[in-house]
Amino acid sequence: MIDGVGAARRLALNMARFSGVAPLVAPFLSGVGAILMLHRVNRERTPLGLNNHLTVTPEFLDELLTDLKRSDYSFVSMDEAVENIVSGRGSRFIAITADDAYRDIATDALPVLRAHSAPITIYVAPGLTDGKITPWWDALEEIVTRADRIELESVSGPVKIETASPDQKRSANRRLELLLTSKIKEEDRQAALSRLARSAGVDLAALSRQAFMDWQELAVLAGDPLVTIGAHTVNHYFLRRLSQEEALCEIADASTLLRERLGAAPSHMAYPYGYERAVGPREVALAREAGFRSAVTTRHGVLQTGHGEHLHALPRISLNGRYQNVGYVRTMLSGVTTAMANRGRRLVTV
Repeated sequence: MIDGVGAARRLALNMARFSGVAPLVAPFLSGVGAILMLHRVNRERTPLGLNNHLTVTPEFLDELLTDLKRSDYSFVSMDEAVENIVSGRGSRFIAITADDAYRDIATDALPVLRAHSAPITIYVAPGLTDGKITPWWDALEEIVTRADRIELESVSGPVKIETASPDQKRSANRRLELLLTSKIKEEDRQAALSRLARSAGVDLAALSRQAFMDWQELAVLAGDPLVTIGAHTVNHYFLRRLSQEEALCEIADASTLLRERLGAAPSHMAYPYGYERAVGPREVALAREAGFRSAVTTRHGVLQTGHGEHLHALPRISLNGRYQNVGYVRTMLSGVTTAMANRGRRLVTV
């Protein structure tokens, strides 16, 4: 299914690109710039490839930034991006962001960014940094990769899931993802994940230590003039599944924790997951109430001057590991895919 969806998206991108539609509409749809979204930057690939969409290579990032400079985009921080949106002044700009604070953003992405003098905002979830919360998407892939069979307890008794073959492992991953993200409360997910990990011999703490920057590494980055530290809630919970009080605590407490650990309260935040089911008007109002200057979603879109009135619901362009092609990104920056992905809307909010 994923391969079919990916093929359809690549077909749409190629049609927009090679038909000449993208450059033709760009003057009318491309807006004032865009926010690019990264998660990971490295050359690694996992055996099952379930999370490869979250990773791009340093070589692709370098090629893309080189192309953007040739296209007269300026690279700006999120502070500058907000100023440009509100004022309506300045040239077309690109703001680069990274969610979750994976270590390879420091080791593999930053050298490329420095070579291009390109700022980055890294959105940190203290629960991930502390190792209190393990990203279920990474943990699940590790669990199903290692195990030949997974046993679960349910209200009707033990359930056995075969995971011997690659197809069985992918099927099990989908089944467990549904369970962890929609059948279990957000605050109960880590305990359920820990039980699955123990049965497969997976050390979740080691997985987190290997994947994410620690506070000392983040403190060093916080002093880098190219780096802005933003907030990604405390525990990377799906906010719309929480009560209003719980959601506000997740958003506001992240700011408090980051100020305590790094010495400054963040001005910008990113919603976990960030798509339509995850973020709505309530979450936008809570981000504003918590005092953030901006908040970004994962909804696909370029930036328009009208986003000055929607600074807590800014769309982004994902740099996706399945679409590592500069031509694809150039097509997305034209604005044509913004309209395609959002039922004809140019101004994408919530």
